[in-house]
Amino acid sequence: MTDTTFDFRFDIGDDGVAVLTLDRPERLNALTFAIYGQLERLFADLETDPRVRAIVITGAGRGFCSGGDVDDIIGALLNAAPHQTLAFTRMTGAVVRNMLRLSKPIVAAIHGVAAGAGAVIALASDLRVMTRDASFAFLFTRVGLTGADMGAAWLLPRMIGHGRAAELLLLGDKIGAEDCHRVGLASRLVDPGAALDTALELARRFARGPGLALGMTKRLLVNEWPMDLDAAIEQEAQAQALLLRCHDHREFHTAWSERREPRFEGR
Repeated sequence: MTDTTFDFRFDIGDDGVAVLTLDRPERLNALTFAIYGQLERLFADLETDPRVRAIVITGAGRGFCSGGDVDDIIGALLNAAPHQTLAFTRMTGAVVRNMLRLSKPIVAAIHGVAAGAGAVIALASDLRVMTRDASFAFLFTRVGLTGADMGAAWLLPRMIGHGRAAELLLLGDKIGAEDCHRVGLASRLVDPGAALDTALELARRFARGPGLALGMTKRLLVNEWPMDLDAAIEQEAQAQALLLRCHDHREFHTAWSERREPRFEGR
């Protein structure tokens, strides 16, 4: 089923995988005010959408996403009141926050360029599949803005280390797919044209899996970053004690006893 209420394509398959395609190829899928707002609401609403168990994000045409649209956004913000500018930057950050808080896995299928806000949206996904000719570029400082935008300075050091993150965010240089894979920014590296198929394969694996366990794992990965060791271990103990008593773990044991594949229901 295709949802036509957005300024991008959003298709929900019978397999529980939703494909979000940024669809402004003539602008390298640059984001507008409307698209930011729609993404913020969508990632919040997906938490309670029973049709969707995993999400793939990709871009139409020759690139993933070039960031905010210069004509639609920058020109308007230069003439905006301070409170309007702050409302916009809070909205863009809320897109990333809602992605991270969503209990359902998100896989980015990246070809061409993922730049600026597009790079941060890919960064906020749980897995990133990149074609060998794709690239990241955290361009903010190159246009006179802080490289710490939309949570990038919180996310990137935790993924690739402080030193490498500082280099990328301060210089704004392009980083190719091979280097992305070497430092851990790319989860999978594939041939040109294969990113979406690989991302869909991963998303279908998530959709067939134990949704409650996957969601808890994603939640703890985020929650434990500011914790000390004792707090993290206690949180994991409580979470695991809960899941040990849930349906999917019991179903695993039943399936193991019956020598069959488990049929997880996400509860």
